[in-house]
Amino acid sequence: MRGLVLSIFPGIGMLDMAFEEAGFSVVRGPDLLWGGDVRRFTVPAGRFDGVIGGPPCKAFSRMRHIIEAGGKRLAPDLIPEYSRVVREAAPAWYLMENVPDAPEPDTPGYDARSFVLAHRHVGGTTLRRRRFTFGTHGRPAPSLRTYVEFAPLEPAEMHRAVTCDGREVPVKIGGSGQVKATRNRPAVGGGPPPGNGLAMPFEEMCRRSDLPADFLSDAPFTVSGKREVVGNGVPLKMGRAVAAAVCRYLDSLAA
Repeated sequence: MRGLVLSIFPGIGMLDMAFEEAGFSVVRGPDLLWGGDVRRFTVPAGRFDGVIGGPPCKAFSRMRHIIEAGGKRLAPDLIPEYSRVVREAAPAWYLMENVPDAPEPDTPGYDARSFVLAHRHVGGTTLRRRRFTFGTHGRPAPSLRTYVEFAPLEPAEMHRAVTCDGREVPVKIGGSGQVKATRNRPAVGGGPPPGNGLAMPFEEMCRRSDLPADFLSDAPFTVSGKREVVGNGVPLKMGRAVAAAVCRYLDSLAA
């Protein structure tokens, strides 16, 4: 076993899956998806080797104005709660995932460095980009990006990031603040089509997120619920690349 890891804001567990595949034993903390609330969660110090997780990102998403115009409320900024759990757990290292514009967590006593990774950098087919912050206690934080194994060639297939509603591109908002009803138009130069288009089948969302087509087939979610949790998750190839990078860093300490 690589070590015991606490997952905060686990959602459907896509990042957890990658760390479990890498040999870590992952314990999932509370999540609103399952009726839990991290704000009432406390953790004993010294029990976990690492803490991973991605606090809700809508407050820092570039789509936040579209979300608000569509009548939905933004999730509160819970990065301070992630920071609190790290301080309480006092692990040797932590990894936080979020959108590129999100701030780093405030973790006194830890050195931290961030980098942005694209799904296509590690063999994925989408343009999804996530920011990873890696912090270490008692030693300078490495540039974890240098431990990532990048794909030698990007795949010929290319798609925009999978979104929670399963569209190629988020819906457009007109001057009136109302959603514009547009459909896909032909792509230009072989790239993704403009416009928001129609929602793709959930099985296609899974494929583009590196998941099996029958993912969540037995889960008690509606189709829209399944779309939301997969759209919020870290694509599996991206998670695997980052989990493997953490393993290479930890191996370098033991060498």
